[in-house]
Amino acid sequence: MNLTIRKMENGRRKTEDRKDIPFSFLRSPFSILHILRSATLILLFFDVLAQETQMRTYCNPINLDYTYMIYNAHRDLSYRSGADPAVVEFRDEYYMFVTRSMGYWHSTDLLNWRFIKPQQWYFEGSNAPAAFNYQDSLLYVAGNPSGAMSVLYSDRPAKGEWQATPAILTQLQDPALFIDDDRQGYIFWGSSNKFPIRARTLDVDKNFRPSEEVYELFNLEPEQHGWERFGENHADTILGGYIEGPWMTKYNDKYYLQYAAPGTEFNVYGDGVYISDNPLGPYEYAPNNPFSYKPGGFINGAGHGSTVKGPLDIYWHFATMAVAINIGWERRIGMFPTFFDEDGLMYSDTYFGDYPHFAPAVPGQQGGFAGWMLLSYQKPVTVSSSQDNYSATQAVDENVKTYWLAQENNDEQWLEIDLETPATVYAIQVNFADHQAGLYGKVSGLQHRYWVEGSADGESWEVLVDRKNSYEDTPNDYVELSTPQKYRYIRYRNIQIPTPYLAISGLRVFGKSDGKVPHPVKGFSVQRKTDRRDAVISWKENEAAQGYNVLWGIAPDKLYSSWLLYDETQLELKSLNVDQTYYFSVEAFNENGVSERLDVIKVE
Repeated sequence: MNLTIRKMENGRRKTEDRKDIPFSFLRSPFSILHILRSATLILLFFDVLAQETQMRTYCNPINLDYTYMIYNAHRDLSYRSGADPAVVEFRDEYYMFVTRSMGYWHSTDLLNWRFIKPQQWYFEGSNAPAAFNYQDSLLYVAGNPSGAMSVLYSDRPAKGEWQATPAILTQLQDPALFIDDDRQGYIFWGSSNKFPIRARTLDVDKNFRPSEEVYELFNLEPEQHGWERFGENHADTILGGYIEGPWMTKYNDKYYLQYAAPGTEFNVYGDGVYISDNPLGPYEYAPNNPFSYKPGGFINGAGHGSTVKGPLDIYWHFATMAVAINIGWERRIGMFPTFFDEDGLMYSDTYFGDYPHFAPAVPGQQGGFAGWMLLSYQKPVTVSSSQDNYSATQAVDENVKTYWLAQENNDEQWLEIDLETPATVYAIQVNFADHQAGLYGKVSGLQHRYWVEGSADGESWEVLVDRKNSYEDTPNDYVELSTPQKYRYIRYRNIQIPTPYLAISGLRVFGKSDGKVPHPVKGFSVQRKTDRRDAVISWKENEAAQGYNVLWGIAPDKLYSSWLLYDETQLELKSLNVDQTYYFSVEAFNENGVSERLDVIKVE
């Protein structure tokens, strides 16, 4: 008899034919026992196989084993964070450098990342790093506003082996390294509510010696650019915003110098871009700024990032997203497909930006929205236990800043969601919160062990996500089911997570229900205020809608920005550019899909 099995190899299922099993096996006096045991093993094999899937999608925030931060001013405060990502391609693979992470991550596909702890100490205190691929070496610079720094270089970064040039760069915060095709080097930097983005040239043949001359390139103009104003929703009119995190991308002989504003802890943290024919300017402000912007949804922010050409020659913008529960610098990383339109405008696609999207290496999809809707929002929840004001409903309220807190962290804790009607489940994301974690630095051996099961009737359960024997650190775990199926009940079952307390900020279930898509929105209006940076957008409530996407841009076919809202019928938008005409639309969505968009409204 031939036994054909399928197994995972390099993320793909491979078919193999096993050799014939001798018929003498059946004549053994223990043949029945052997058959039963063999059948059990085969069933176990296929049960494990059912948990494996070639992931074709991802979901922000991306699931990295983020480091627990140590800042000198807050050494007694434990919080996990990843921010200011510098992602570069090197030898057809990718490296991600992140603030104070005591190492970096390596990937072959921009989807699966492996942490590398370098052999040298250079990365332990690195802040807002920069990297660049140059002449078969990977270059790296970390920010150090109070002292000197070296340019590190490696031709074996996957092995964690690095060397250093003399430390001749000084007092640079948020540096960005760029070497042009003519071998002229540049260092850009800036992190200030006073000083502009600045630059020096570098002599790459003399250990990257910087020029004496400093070039001032551009600064914030919040009186013209509403999105550069400080505060949550750009509402702080007293303090000035911060300009920071420059990053250079060259495309079609144009130079796109990106920058972040107004502050990393805010929902409106985004990236803008200036464009020039020369790395040192003069620069022209892009009219569709901010080009990377995600103020709504489960987790907010899309600022202080980097742009890299990924698989299939599609660009990706990696950016900082705010958690900001324990401290304003508690952050995560998101990734967004990024494009250059026919007019040379750069824009990132943040539409449904924390829902499942197709992965970078999936042909023809280009990071597009998978179309799987949120099934878990504000659904009835029951739990094994809870503490204080951290109720079970906060695990399904689509707010990363709130969370359910169990009484203990053990294998008796569970959380169950009633989807209220059977729906086809495609993917599940479990976001853990760090409640009094008490962890510091890059701690080895952290692991999240749990499982998620589904049921159609609340009686018979099937395992959907199996982390019972997983020994990996997965703080924002996202799993695409190998076989989507209909369930009404979803239950998280805890075994052990690495923090003293079990806390979940989002048990998010994605898929499709069988009901009707909401009808188009009615009563849509846009009123631009006397302060032309502001507009009030309103519409009538759609009883069939779970939420709405407000979309806007500088032309009817350039609605590059969007804001996702739940249960709201008005948005005060304070991110407009004074001298720019805008076009607006809105759509409704629910668990069944997305409505048609309204005809575009032009607002002078």
